[in-house]
Amino acid sequence: MDKPPLPTLATTNPGAPRPNQGFWKQVLLWVGVAVLIGLADGLYQLLYEPNVPVSAEGPAYLYIRRGVGRLAVIDALRQPGQLINPVIFALLAWMRGYGTPAHPVQPGRYTLPAGLGNLDLMRLLESGRQDTLTFVLKPFQYLPQLPRQAGRQLSLDTMQLHKLLTNNSYLLSHYRLDTATVRTLFIPGSLRMFWPTPAAAFLDSVAARHRRFWNATRRREADSLKMSPVQVAVLASIVQRETAQPTDKPLIAGVYLNRLRRGQPLQADPTLLWPLHGLGTRKRVLNVDKKVDSPYNTYRHKGLPPGPITTPFPQALDAVLRPAHHNFLFFCARPDGSGFSDFAETFAQHKLNARRFQHHLDSLKITR
Repeated sequence: MDKPPLPTLATTNPGAPRPNQGFWKQVLLWVGVAVLIGLADGLYQLLYEPNVPVSAEGPAYLYIRRGVGRLAVIDALRQPGQLINPVIFALLAWMRGYGTPAHPVQPGRYTLPAGLGNLDLMRLLESGRQDTLTFVLKPFQYLPQLPRQAGRQLSLDTMQLHKLLTNNSYLLSHYRLDTATVRTLFIPGSLRMFWPTPAAAFLDSVAARHRRFWNATRRREADSLKMSPVQVAVLASIVQRETAQPTDKPLIAGVYLNRLRRGQPLQADPTLLWPLHGLGTRKRVLNVDKKVDSPYNTYRHKGLPPGPITTPFPQALDAVLRPAHHNFLFFCARPDGSGFSDFAETFAQHKLNARRFQHHLDSLKITR
């Protein structure tokens, strides 16, 4: 009797679909899509999502000094109000090799517009498209004051600037001036400059503004007075120290020009205080001050002093170039504190004016 056949295991067809294989394919597909979406979102956030916040105070500025590296820039961007997420920008900077020879750090002052993304910010810093800023040159009396003033507004080597200002050979070769007259190069006002400015470039910018001021018209006016631009600036510095009243400046310039034409000493009190470093700190000139041993003592020495006692504003320069025409030889501040002066043709009248002003100072107990 034949035995029934033993049951056999079903063989698996390698090409046949496995149970639930379609389900897992869909799972893997959606996982891949999610990963891609996450990567795309991360990439968008890394490159394009706004990272510079909006501020009611206006745009932020990034200052990058010469010689710093990527880490110093990142540290600056960590300061409050600079970036929303500085870590993401630091990641992009590292990925692009910012701060390497291929993408060096460019010094400067950069405006950070609100809503700027990391990639655009990175391109801005790599390009070196920095801002110019307004440097406000204020009057100064002594050369050491200028490097300090410039260093407060610009990123420059103040020691190098001081060396150039005290180097006669450099000043003569570049500007035809010396250490006594170089202050005539500086005309107070506003100049557009880059924040990181080398000392030599700073002086060249100042010289360019000086050339623009001394146009053909002003040079003709100086020639009509038989004065050079340097001499005009020296006299204008005295006029500026004598009064702050615009209408009195041409009158006082006229007095000093009258004295120069007659060969009389200028006898300008501010020139006595300059070598004593008393400008701006003393309100009264005494007879003992007239004995100061200095080429700036215009009581002892006729003519103009060797250099200016301050850097004159354009208004003072123009007051000398376009003086009032009169016969006055003397003037004295009025005792009413107005800042205006009383003018006189004779010394007798001047003594009366001066006595009234001295009594005024005595009443205020001003001795120095």
